[in-house]
Amino acid sequence: MSNAYGEWLRARREAAGMTQQELADLAFMTRSHISHIEAGRRVPSEEDARRLDRALNTGDVLSSFRPRQDDNEAVADYFEAALVLERQATAIREFGLSFVPGILQTEAYARAVLRGGFPPLGDEERDRLVVTRLKRTKVLDSPVTPVVWALLDESVLRRPVGGAAVMAEQCAHLARLVETERIRLHVLPLGLGIHPLLASMLSLMWFEDQPPVAYTESLRLGRVHDAPSVVEQLQSRYALAMGDALPLKESLRLLRKSAKGYVDDE
Repeated sequence: MSNAYGEWLRARREAAGMTQQELADLAFMTRSHISHIEAGRRVPSEEDARRLDRALNTGDVLSSFRPRQDDNEAVADYFEAALVLERQATAIREFGLSFVPGILQTEAYARAVLRGGFPPLGDEERDRLVVTRLKRTKVLDSPVTPVVWALLDESVLRRPVGGAAVMAEQCAHLARLVETERIRLHVLPLGLGIHPLLASMLSLMWFEDQPPVAYTESLRLGRVHDAPSVVEQLQSRYALAMGDALPLKESLRLLRKSAKGYVDDE
């Protein structure tokens, strides 16, 4: 994003005689998040911008002039900052608890997921969301960067989102990404029972010029975590879960078996 927004924020903070930590405390944010916004590396969420306006007594300036996504893109407000980070990442590690992670979804699977929301979406709004979802998959267009690992709860493969044909295509798509070595994918078997990531989906991201972050999401709530202690804890949870996952070759066999099973069910 343009750094004009971050520079203006820094100027207002300094004019108010505040340090980044003091502003962070007033706005209920972390100091590192304030630093990244001022440096132009992060886009504040709508709620972040409102809290910054209140903390700096700037009316609604920071909310009104908050950098937006492309007008043709549709995305939940709470995911905006994560979307920008996803495009900057040099390494991404995804965990799918209920669904295949967005950057790995096929168009048919994405449409099926979006049909399951409430309140129901109109055709035009759903189409806009699908276009944005498919744009996210373009991070895989480069054969090298970002390096992507995926960890899936086996329930993701067992749940027939969109029906047998949709799932057959989705499982085959994941298998191709593994076979071409574009991603590494491991499955956490249902028989494992409780595991360290059972509470939420998780995305871990690393960058060339800034510290790593984590993103978690639940029902209508998403959050970017950049506090080092929190990020380290979430990275450790991912590592522990990965240690219990099926090896790559076994996971690939399960993907192929799942794809075939859905084809046979058509």
